[in-house]
Amino acid sequence: MSQVGPCRGPSNGRLIPEHFRPKAHLTARATVNDESCEHPFSSFQDSTDFTDTTRSKSKLASSHWLTRIQGHCQRVIARSFARRPFEILAQAPLVSFTFDDFPRSALLTGGAILQSFGLAGTYYASFGLMGQQAPTGPIFLAEDLKLLFEQGHELGCHTFSHCHAWDTQPKAFEDSVVRNQQALNTLVPGTTFKTFSYPISVPRAGTKRRISKYFACCRSGGQNFNIGNVDLNHLSAFFLEKSRDKPEIVKELIDQNRRARGWLILATHDISKDPTRWGCTPDFFEEIVRHAVNSGAQVLPVLQAYETLRTGSSS
Repeated sequence: MSQVGPCRGPSNGRLIPEHFRPKAHLTARATVNDESCEHPFSSFQDSTDFTDTTRSKSKLASSHWLTRIQGHCQRVIARSFARRPFEILAQAPLVSFTFDDFPRSALLTGGAILQSFGLAGTYYASFGLMGQQAPTGPIFLAEDLKLLFEQGHELGCHTFSHCHAWDTQPKAFEDSVVRNQQALNTLVPGTTFKTFSYPISVPRAGTKRRISKYFACCRSGGQNFNIGNVDLNHLSAFFLEKSRDKPEIVKELIDQNRRARGWLILATHDISKDPTRWGCTPDFFEEIVRHAVNSGAQVLPVLQAYETLRTGSSS
């Protein structure tokens, strides 16, 4: 991707393409300083830590293991603190299809596939990226919101600036959540985000605690389904692109969820014949949707699935 003119990210000093900055017409309305938030899609950029050819292999190996240990510790912290317990006692399995970043292809192609089965999904949007070209493809336009709501999909929050859920300070992260809601109100007055997806990483405990009051539930990753006593501030999801060449893995997870009567939240980004590394093809996606339907699961957007569980009306 070409760089219009680089700026430096607030926390790591790396060069960031300016075309990932929030749209000017929305930034003008914001009251929060963007520099306090991790820059959009910072994790998608190549790390300069591993590109210095003068470094030895031993240093690379040490850095690799340090990164893995750090990631493990972050995941343990995210799972263990600032929990909002919720018991899943479903009489029938539930499946939700979600799309992070809301690339246009997720609605125009992925949404069309869901509609062909009479289903709807959840689209997690960062309004600061609206209309931009991102690593996950062209991001949604303002006019796409009308189609999304007409088709019965849910619009969820992904922060205004696609803030890194771990690297961003909790207060700045909360400010970006509030700004995203303000941007939504500008375009669709009276509409409120009810569910949330953490961008890029697992969240800090302080972040979970701060944003809990805004949402019925918040989704992370984890590559598993939800069963038993879960955390509404940190629901698990399975990213489809990690197994897009092995659909049998996803199908087996759907079958496990059916037997356990759990709640499987499937996630991805773009849906395209030539997907980015964070997306999958229409054929693969349709195959997974069909298997979910044939499993006998209730396939619902995230908020509807949560409400079904909360009211005990799963049948």
